Amino acid sequence: MGKEFLKIKESGDAKKIIGDLFEKYYPPESESVKLSDSLNRVLFNDIESRIDFPPFNRALKDGYAVKVEDTYGASEESPNIVKIVDVVEAGDFSDKTLKLGECIQISTGAPMPEGAEAVEMVEFTDLDDEGNVNLFKSLTPTQEIGQKGSDIKKGNKILSKGELLTPSKIGVIAAQGISEVDVYKKPKVGIISTGNELLDNDELIIPGKIYDVNSDMLKTGADAAGSDAKTLGIIKDDYDSIKNKINSSIKDFDVVLVSGGTSAGVGDNLRSILDELGCVYIHGITVQPGKPTLVGVIDGKIVIGLPGNPVSALVIFNMFVVPSLEKLAGIKVDENKNTFTGPITKRIHSPIGRMQYQLVRIKNDGVEPIFKDSGAIFSLATADGYTKVDKNIELVDEGEIVTVTLFK
Repeated sequence: MGKEFLKIKESGDAKKIIGDLFEKYYPPESESVKLSDSLNRVLFNDIESRIDFPPFNRALKDGYAVKVEDTYGASEESPNIVKIVDVVEAGDFSDKTLKLGECIQISTGAPMPEGAEAVEMVEFTDLDDEGNVNLFKSLTPTQEIGQKGSDIKKGNKILSKGELLTPSKIGVIAAQGISEVDVYKKPKVGIISTGNELLDNDELIIPGKIYDVNSDMLKTGADAAGSDAKTLGIIKDDYDSIKNKINSSIKDFDVVLVSGGTSAGVGDNLRSILDELGCVYIHGITVQPGKPTLVGVIDGKIVIGLPGNPVSALVIFNMFVVPSLEKLAGIKVDENKNTFTGPITKRIHSPIGRMQYQLVRIKNDGVEPIFKDSGAIFSLATADGYTKVDKNIELVDEGEIVTVTLFK
């Protein structure tokens, strides 16, 4: 007798249910992190400039701060001569007020002295033995000077809520003297693998056993979706063991992913556990691969049962779980950037009544289907993504144009 799917859902309905559950139980929250730890985090609030930047008029080039009148008519054939009265390096300042006939030697980034109107670049000068400077170029007011607030004025918005923090944006924030930022809090995801046949990667392989693929695969996928994920080990196909592990896990994690083993009845165990401890919202989705997918809630925490086969688990995770994790983490995704459109190179036969997610690779600007079963883990290594075949379509013929959702 086959499994009885009690709450089987269409693909679109399942996506909506999962999305609604995330919105109901997990409103977006913020946390404060050190700026040095904020790479690839998402801003929770707008950031306004605390100061003018630059905070003072500064020299843009090494040279001499001068009165522009002292440069009028200057040339290599007929230089104008001014006297050095001070030297100012970056990080220092001069307390002198510049007068006609004087100059102050200045380094790039140093604050302009009082009375100085421009910077004669060192390339257009010559220093004589008596401490005087020959000026060879006529200047205009503010030439080679970065004006106070020319980059950003105090109180202006410099970054917006929802922006992904990159090194350059972190640099902009650092220039404001900000050491901590409010970012979207990462959802905490716990990952449990179940199956009597599973081994940890450091165990010796023996007949009848296989290594646990899903734990590390799902953890890295969840991390890439903006989560803080942790693998919680392998649990045998035993009702009480699985129940106790889920019970303990929901105390520490927002979302618990449970990938099933291949032993008979594992899916029913998880369904019964969710029924006992909480509520089942989805038991089966009309897709291939990945029909035996479970979604439930226990004590306000979402528990998702994924298929044990790695290909099925990854496809279901990417299609139905990742969008909600990314939204909770504040990550905005441009769907068009993660797709490829091209002709299919081999025909695809699809079961009527179930949405099919067909693994494919991009080859010579075409889309080549990968025809292997859902347990063929090495097909993932060669796949660039998958294309969807609608439940009402039985055949996609060679040459038809399809859209591929690319693995990130």
